[in-house]
Amino acid sequence: MRRIIAALQTSLDGFIEGPSGELDWVQSWEDPFDLLPQIDACILGAGMYPGYEQYWRAILANPTGPAPFSNNPPTPGEVEYAQFADRTPHYVVSTTMTEGDATWRNTRVVGSLDAIRALKGQPGKDIHAVGGATFISSLINAGLVDELRIVVQPILLGGGKPLFKDVKERHELHFDGYESVGGGLARLTYRV
Repeated sequence: MRRIIAALQTSLDGFIEGPSGELDWVQSWEDPFDLLPQIDACILGAGMYPGYEQYWRAILANPTGPAPFSNNPPTPGEVEYAQFADRTPHYVVSTTMTEGDATWRNTRVVGSLDAIRALKGQPGKDIHAVGGATFISSLINAGLVDELRIVVQPILLGGGKPLFKDVKERHELHFDGYESVGGGLARLTYRV
């Protein structure tokens, strides 16, 4: 059976967005999780999908121009991820979106976590649970996440959107390792 790997970036004090929803503290949106070789599908929630599509499609359209949200040129790793995302199937879990709302090719809207459970049972590589926080919490609550990869950014935000605020019950995690991934970033890996 395929595994679902939830991979997110967080501040040292556990927030995925600043107090006003800011994301400018994230150094890069490339793949600090080292996932690309082992995944062949991505899943995400409807709240995150529009910004995700906008960001990666903008980089595809102009790999040397300013990226959305930061106005910085994309890193080579971000260009690589944009190309990967463009050719990889994405599944957006939503009860309000329609197929017409997801205009990026290879994107399909599914209405429930049952569709994700079925996807997990199909042959293939592992699946990247991209986010956001509410979606990842719902996957954890449904027992669908097999591994967490958390990249900790060297910043204290002092408030904002907590990473796991919607997890409903206690979950024992098994520590699989720590790795420094450059720029003061630390990647923590846990089995759920």
